[in-house]
Amino acid sequence: MKLPREVAGFDSASAMAIALARFLHRRDTPPLGQPAFRALGPVASAVARLPESARQHIYSVFSGAEGQPEARLARLDAERVADAVAGLYPARRYPAVVIGSSGGALTHLCAALGVPWLPQTLLLPVRQRGVDPDRPGHAVHVFDRTARAMLDRNPDLVLHHMHDPNQDRLTLRRVAYFRVKRTRLGDAYQRFLTERLEPGGTILLAECRQRWPVTTVGERHLFQFGAIGGMPPDEYRADSARVRGYLRRYGAPVERWEAPPADTDAPEAEWGFEEGLRDDVEAFAASRNYRVRRLVYDEPEDLSPLVADLYRWWLRERGLSATRLIVDSFILLDPWWTLRTGSVPYWTTFPVQPSFDALTHYLDHSDTFDRIHLALFCHGVDSVGCVSVGQWRELLRRARVSGGFAGVSPDLYPSDPRTFFGFPRALRAIPERHPLPPPLKLATFAGFLDDHAGRYPRVRLLTA
Repeated sequence: MKLPREVAGFDSASAMAIALARFLHRRDTPPLGQPAFRALGPVASAVARLPESARQHIYSVFSGAEGQPEARLARLDAERVADAVAGLYPARRYPAVVIGSSGGALTHLCAALGVPWLPQTLLLPVRQRGVDPDRPGHAVHVFDRTARAMLDRNPDLVLHHMHDPNQDRLTLRRVAYFRVKRTRLGDAYQRFLTERLEPGGTILLAECRQRWPVTTVGERHLFQFGAIGGMPPDEYRADSARVRGYLRRYGAPVERWEAPPADTDAPEAEWGFEEGLRDDVEAFAASRNYRVRRLVYDEPEDLSPLVADLYRWWLRERGLSATRLIVDSFILLDPWWTLRTGSVPYWTTFPVQPSFDALTHYLDHSDTFDRIHLALFCHGVDSVGCVSVGQWRELLRRARVSGGFAGVSPDLYPSDPRTFFGFPRALRAIPERHPLPPPLKLATFAGFLDDHAGRYPRVRLLTA
């Protein structure tokens, strides 16, 4: 189960599509979505014993290995890529198909409904050399010719060249982030809907309204400086003490970032929904007598409390205790083991302060959990907004019986290369096993949201 080499394996869209597809194939999620990567576990353990600077260098080399030559990206056939994404899922009919924004909570929702999700956005990593992560003013135009060639060949794509030296510092040494968003379904997604969606079925649009300041580079070509995580958009361009300290900590040649001025805002590169796709979906649905519903929310984590509560209600309806919480982190999630162990999933974007605050708020307003298993995605550096181990330990004390880190060493966080291998092991070690239940109906989810709408004011389920 692999995607074309132009698609990054370490990204939210590809990792979540593979995790969901494997669930629908009745399989678990291996490290980075590939069973073959389990063999790298001993290598990661050996790397974990190296000094931090060596771990960071290896992280940069490993993640940068996914970077593709510019010439390959310039010749990109987006329909071939979309066909490969659709081909991940089992060949059967579904009552609904979800299309749109990425999200871990959305992945768990799709698993509960037993339906596939087609991402609007994909990350296409471009091989990058000689571009200092801390000089965004230089990075903005390095790939203009490649970007133009790719966009001319694929008129249904919008390119967001994303550059985040705070959280992607190590990867940016070798890779530029090209995130492309579809504005039309295209032949591959239309064919999937025609062949796999039941007659009269529902297309559910997942629309995250998160936006970000951007610089217009050309037609359908935007440059986004910074990204969702530990800092608000304005701080990336401000004279911030936190940013100055971070740059000093990592020996940067500048005291602040000088980015090209933003001239507008746009859907956030990784999570935001490009609204141009909606009209095309509605026109296609009308021509085939499908229904369209819109799941609209303001930020990627807004679905997390809703989906956690839905699972808790569902588990209790099945006569289970629903007292075990698995806290996912970015691409560290597994719908299969979550359901097999009778656990409640709560997805966090990254181990950063806004996610910590949102999780704390959720625990403040929920019944206490007996056990909490906490994943922490490690991107290799102590970036601005990263939450300390002490804070996470304090949060784990809220478990009534036990709380622990799921596959990450608190001594190495946020630079533990074993995290990708330790998280699946931690889930497999949970002793409970339950049969997979029949999928929930979309109407059941809609009814749950209607009954508890006041608890999730930033989530709306609309009829198109």
